[in-house]
Amino acid sequence: MNVQTIKVYLNIHAQERLVGVIAYKNQQIYFEYEQDFLNSNIQLSPYKLPLKGGIHNCDDTVFDGLFGVFADSMPDGWGKLLLDRYLLRQGINYGDITPLDRLGYIGNYGVGALLYKPYSGDIEQKTSQINLDDLALESIKILNDETHQDLKKLLVLGGSSAGARPKVMVQIDQNNNIIAGNQVLEAGYRHYMIKFPSHLDSKDIGKHEYLYSLAAKKANIEMPNTKLLQNKYFAIERFDRIADEKVHIHSVAGLTHSDFRYPTLDYDDLLGLTLHLTKDVKEQIKMFRLSVFNLFSHNRDDHAKNFSFLLDENNNWKLAPAYDLTFSQGPGGEHSTTYLGEGKNPTQEHLLKLANKHNIKNANNVILEVKNAIDSLLPQLKELNFGPR
Repeated sequence: MNVQTIKVYLNIHAQERLVGVIAYKNQQIYFEYEQDFLNSNIQLSPYKLPLKGGIHNCDDTVFDGLFGVFADSMPDGWGKLLLDRYLLRQGINYGDITPLDRLGYIGNYGVGALLYKPYSGDIEQKTSQINLDDLALESIKILNDETHQDLKKLLVLGGSSAGARPKVMVQIDQNNNIIAGNQVLEAGYRHYMIKFPSHLDSKDIGKHEYLYSLAAKKANIEMPNTKLLQNKYFAIERFDRIADEKVHIHSVAGLTHSDFRYPTLDYDDLLGLTLHLTKDVKEQIKMFRLSVFNLFSHNRDDHAKNFSFLLDENNNWKLAPAYDLTFSQGPGGEHSTTYLGEGKNPTQEHLLKLANKHNIKNANNVILEVKNAIDSLLPQLKELNFGPR
């Protein structure tokens, strides 16, 4: 362990392009762009790691000294727990592992289009049959620190994932046949992520998130394809993959080095950031619409990692499709992202003030569309004892 240098590549159009080198020395992390990449005009992280020569050193510890663009490749929550448990089984104290070591374990299996060499892991394997009930049960055992058998299988399928709830990366076809996601895309299949309930969740959490995805689509919010498997497991298509092509993704947390574990953002910030990054009013309106949905659906888990941007083939940034839309009380009963400073009891008035400040037209129509979409799903949500009242 204790990797001293690791190379970063951008994997797009089925080609690996060297981005630069990360180095670890005296408990400090440094990065330098490859000269050829400096000529590419590809801004992978325009605010915290702009495309310029010389040695870059991160001046904060939000991501343990890593720049956010690389931290976005790393698992947190469930994925980090799996890797930590796996390393312990190998006799490795995960407290001694540096962020570069963790990137080496991610290798080519992280979210987005960045990959890291040399690959340190030994978890490259194809899994054959996937039994969702078995994996859900094993996930609960891991969360409860009980004896479990499928740690390596879960690590292969879900070790690159973020978020607290257990999940696996898979491929699903139109008949809902499921195979492992960590292999070349099979004909007729698409890349999906499947979530399982945690030990703290209701058994109906999958149905609940599926209904929220339907409400979001009805509210004209861009959402990936979603499925409810076996009437209990929520599946969402990966938007960092187009067929087998990888797409560069950057969370707001990574872009701005906002600590997603604390309520540090405001929708005022997000609306300004979206317009500045994308230079597209339509993308800003998408963010406003999402802010409306989060308010009226009582989704207060709206932290900085739950908003992301995608870099397209023309090097233009777009707001990523919505994800992690659920009923949530939030930290201390408040939104993680506030509405002009109000987190506990934001109202339609706050939305209208936001719209006015950012010159968003037809805000009343957007609000009405979103409210109607949420109201249409309320009866089904209430049957599950979920959702806004």
